[in-house]
Amino acid sequence: MTGPNDDFHVYDTTLRDGAQREGISYSVTDKLAVARLLDGLGVGFIEGGWPGALPKDTEFFARAAAGDLELKHAKLVAFGATRKAGVKVEEDRQVKALLDAQAPVITLVAKSDLRHIERALRTDTEENLKMVRDTVKYLKDHGRRVFLDAEHFFDGYAFSPDTSLRVLESAVEGGADVVVLCDTNGGQLPLNLAETVAEVVEKTGFRVGIHCQDDTSCAVANTIAAVQAGATHVQCTANGYGERAGNADLFAVVGNLVTKLGMEVLPTGALAELTRVSHALAEIANIAPDTHQAYVGSSAFAHKAGLHASAIKVDPELYNHIDPDIVGNDMRVLVTEMAGRASIELKGREFGLDLAGRSTEVGSALSRVKELESKGWSFEAADASLELLLRNELSELDGPPPFTLESYRVVLDHRSDGEIVSEATVKVHVAGERVIATAEGNGPVHALDAALRKALLPHLSWLDTVELADYKVRILTEHPGTDAVTRVLVESTDGEREWTTVGVHGNIVEASWLALCDALVHKSMRSTM
Repeated sequence: MTGPNDDFHVYDTTLRDGAQREGISYSVTDKLAVARLLDGLGVGFIEGGWPGALPKDTEFFARAAAGDLELKHAKLVAFGATRKAGVKVEEDRQVKALLDAQAPVITLVAKSDLRHIERALRTDTEENLKMVRDTVKYLKDHGRRVFLDAEHFFDGYAFSPDTSLRVLESAVEGGADVVVLCDTNGGQLPLNLAETVAEVVEKTGFRVGIHCQDDTSCAVANTIAAVQAGATHVQCTANGYGERAGNADLFAVVGNLVTKLGMEVLPTGALAELTRVSHALAEIANIAPDTHQAYVGSSAFAHKAGLHASAIKVDPELYNHIDPDIVGNDMRVLVTEMAGRASIELKGREFGLDLAGRSTEVGSALSRVKELESKGWSFEAADASLELLLRNELSELDGPPPFTLESYRVVLDHRSDGEIVSEATVKVHVAGERVIATAEGNGPVHALDAALRKALLPHLSWLDTVELADYKVRILTEHPGTDAVTRVLVESTDGEREWTTVGVHGNIVEASWLALCDALVHKSMRSTM
């Protein structure tokens, strides 16, 4: 695997700027795991945090230095501020902490907006310039590579361009390799930002980087525009994590640079890892992956309209901007009330069904889907239920179902000690026998699932491998109040694969029962295929 050279930097700040997102709190172990994933993807620089300012970040760098983090592609970066006003650089404790972190690269943040210099730092421009120059030079003299984040650059440049440019000059005079123009408030738009970047590059000749927040939903567009205007260093976060509206999404930026601009900014073969790494990082952050995220979202290449499916049937490139495999994703065809015959045929291919020349059956399946969707069913996220429906309509189900229901009953017991227990009894026919089973649970659905399993387990050898992985309930608003219809999605797993089924009914227990039954029938079908 070959990697990119130093001509262009992919710089990740998930562990510092991304960690400022509301709801994210990385442990040191988490931070090490994130860094390993990013390094495996092949980014050039990983900003690990602010040593000396945050205890967890200090510990992270200490563990990295002790050998807990071995990087193959990336350089580890410590983030911090310039020396304080009126303090000698060699006496500044936070500057010392940056050196103690032992990271080979240090990124310094400095004010580049005159208003921030005077009001936030409470100093003057000349002292701020000395703070930048002194700190960069001191760190360079100690063998570190130094980048400078020019905070609030675009707002400052619009207010007092001379001041902002002098901050960049002081950093370069001190020995900074890259000066990064930061849209700290996230208020820029692509054309104006690109114009400013181009002006700075032309006026200074400096190596320029870009750091964009997403407050106008333009962080990715602004980053790409900056590159096209001359920036050769991009700062991003995984999945766009960051405070407020977030940062430029690493995966969208890299996807655009490689597939749209032809820039090989990752090692050979790494682009196919985008989707996997994105989802793995979401798991560590304990945030559900954004299904509609560009390039890596599960819906990024999902097609719902029948018109789209008809074209995709002829040539998938007609409605996909790239081949999903390039970024490790998959194309999906969603079968809904908007579906056409082509959607059914394409979905059938996914299930291993050859529907060519079976127009009558396809039409019947399509009509059934639309009928059910009009009543609140949704098969977009329930492929297992959809496959059962299609196979049933096409008479492709081999043999009788694994069990049939005679009846079930669920009761709720509110006991004197305040404990609430549900009890369910099921009567089913399985393997030629009539079986009755009763079980308790912490809710009616749990009790029903337990009773069904108790009845079936002696007859279905694979049942003990099946677990309920997720359970979602949605009240459909077409029917107001207590007359509302409930849709239940059940996600099941056998340790090797996951599948999702759906049930819809005015009674939540019946909706759950329908989804649970589909889950077991689907597993039974796959076990015999």
